[in-house]
Amino acid sequence: MNTIQLSVIIPVYNEEEGLHTLFNRLYPALDQLNICYEIVFINDGSRDRSAAILREQFQKRPDVTRVILFNGNFGQHMAIMAGFEQSRGLRVVTLDADLQNPPEEIGKLLAKMDEGYDYIGSIRKQRNDSWWRHFASRAMNNLRERITHIKITDQGCMLRAYDRGVVDAINSCKEVNTFIPALAYTFSRNPAEVLVEHEERAEGESKYSLYSLIRLNFDLMTGFSVVPLQWFSMVGMLTSVVSALFFVLLVVRRLIVGPEAEGLFTLFALVFFMIGITLFGIGLLGEYVGRIYQQVRHRPRYLVEAVLEKQDAGSSVEDQVKYGDAVL
Repeated sequence: MNTIQLSVIIPVYNEEEGLHTLFNRLYPALDQLNICYEIVFINDGSRDRSAAILREQFQKRPDVTRVILFNGNFGQHMAIMAGFEQSRGLRVVTLDADLQNPPEEIGKLLAKMDEGYDYIGSIRKQRNDSWWRHFASRAMNNLRERITHIKITDQGCMLRAYDRGVVDAINSCKEVNTFIPALAYTFSRNPAEVLVEHEERAEGESKYSLYSLIRLNFDLMTGFSVVPLQWFSMVGMLTSVVSALFFVLLVVRRLIVGPEAEGLFTLFALVFFMIGITLFGIGLLGEYVGRIYQQVRHRPRYLVEAVLEKQDAGSSVEDQVKYGDAVL
């Protein structure tokens, strides 16, 4: 049996409108590489016909196609984790199903890995996104890099390549919430980045929102660094010192000038400011406590309903289905 040199992992969530276009471009692009490959689709609880379309594609190309069916929606990163655990290739490439990252660019990442790199990130040459997404992404990237010291130029680009050793290291982690490219960067010995093309979404709507972007960066900062807590501790100490000095000033003024009401609203403003800082700190601490709470519950990260894959040369397509259990 030939060794699988490449596994392409593609999470799918409500992408029925663009899947056939994806198939028409993806398979020819991989065939041109002249290597033994597999494509692992993960249906992340789609509510449209995505699962049925993936099954039809598996029946057409069972030799190189595998389909993992979740019994619910567990998120893109959990879908990729399931793909990592099921993948068999010496190299693994992740790709979005919306074709914003052209599958023809996969060869560029593999060529870079041939130079000795074990993890390849990608940077979109020209982002065809709205201005606010571009601005918000850049601001979040700069803040995240300062806090975590993880250098990912374009964290929103899913087209990435991983060596098998890096994938195995990621599989050994049992974190409930994580950011896979950041994990790969910490485990990689020799990471690199390449410029790739970026296209507008051909069909369907984006699954990302401003809230998702903020949520992702909160997970990044609290999952890979305690710097936010340290920053808040320093802000709290500074606020306490300033508040103490202001209190002394008010006492001295009362002794010298006497009772006065003119500074009452200033005092209220300072009190509300300190209350705001306190509430922010409680929320920040809650992020860390919440991560601990989710981790200690030991609930399954995702549930696999079935896996469509080729078992052996003599089995029919109907027999090439195995049913999954909870995956921890």
